[in-house]
Amino acid sequence: MIEIPSDLHPDLLPIAFLLGNWQGAGVFDFPGADKCNFGQEVTFTHDGRPFLEYASHSWVLDADGKKTAPLETESGYWRIDGDRKIEIAMARDGGVIEIWYGQLAAGKPQIDLVTDAVARLGSAEPYSGGKRLYGYVKSDLMWVGEKSTPEVELRPYMSAHLKKVVDPSEWAKDLTDLPDDGIAFFK
Repeated sequence: MIEIPSDLHPDLLPIAFLLGNWQGAGVFDFPGADKCNFGQEVTFTHDGRPFLEYASHSWVLDADGKKTAPLETESGYWRIDGDRKIEIAMARDGGVIEIWYGQLAAGKPQIDLVTDAVARLGSAEPYSGGKRLYGYVKSDLMWVGEKSTPEVELRPYMSAHLKKVVDPSEWAKDLTDLPDDGIAFFK
């Protein structure tokens, strides 16, 4: 179920399905780098203005699913207009700034994106641009990313399946009628 905050800017209603904290895992595979499984935490928040704030942290997972090293961190701002066009300004920890444009699909919670502009620090790894596809599927957030460099044509390199994380404090505020010991609740 998608909850829509009462103070959400009306322009953001079509992408309200993104709001919240998401966690999951995926696969990273790009020429010149070690293929790996990764864990990811993604957060979409708002403050009443006409954009969503986005933050993503990912890390390499070992064979037991334990974090071993940071993989990628990015943050940015997502906007949508009345024609369902998406605009994103994003910064990555590797020294890359991107402008993304895309479209929210008609009749389904799916977003297709492509980079319009890329700026890199001199110390950043080669990067020419990318594409992404996000989808809200059976209450989960799924995405796949493609990227290109001057040496490698556009190809898939990361994908993940994320589940919404519920903060127990959100539930606790609704539990005003429980007995102190909690056991009486089950009698």
